[in-house]
Amino acid sequence: MITILIAGLLNFNTYIPQLTQENPLLVYGLLFGLIFIETGLVIFPFLPGDSILFLVGSISTFSLQGLNLLTIIIVLSISAVLGDFVNFEIGEHFGTIIARSKLGSRFVTEKKLEKAQFFFNKHGAMAIILSRFTPLIRTLTPFVAGMSKMHYIEFARYNLVGGISWITMMTFSGFIFGSISFVKSNFELITIVIIFFSLVPTILSAIRRKHK
Repeated sequence: MITILIAGLLNFNTYIPQLTQENPLLVYGLLFGLIFIETGLVIFPFLPGDSILFLVGSISTFSLQGLNLLTIIIVLSISAVLGDFVNFEIGEHFGTIIARSKLGSRFVTEKKLEKAQFFFNKHGAMAIILSRFTPLIRTLTPFVAGMSKMHYIEFARYNLVGGISWITMMTFSGFIFGSISFVKSNFELITIVIIFFSLVPTILSAIRRKHK
């Protein structure tokens, strides 16, 4: 599944501009769904959200009719915030059941939960914001916050700030760098680089654990 998704992303700059001209509302809907699934459903922590956001920001600079950057930020910010709210509720009401079930334990492993719990304990409420910029942790932190019975109002405040900050920074970065001619002519290569760097924190963490 991951391979198929990445393969699709490598052609993002080809089919998204075309689809934007034919049905822009469908494009916004698909993007909304992708971000919501990654942030809201705890069994999908492997989706490359950072790459999607950067690429969409980049595409908004050179597609024929273009995706509107402000609309992208608003729509995807709502998706990211709602996703974390759903994830928090799942963790609060069904966290233990999912973690112990046969199907859930395949995706939400004990090691992943321990890693997310350590991150949450280390950074406190700020983990809700900081986790947005770390793959895997981004999906598991609201789930762990719900399991830990974090105060709902406090979570809502940090979730709002974190969601908007993540979407804005990643899409705006893509918008800025997407106008560079080198990025336009080497978009597939840039995509691979983005995916690689989005996985670097996870890789380094695994290496450190192995050495310890």
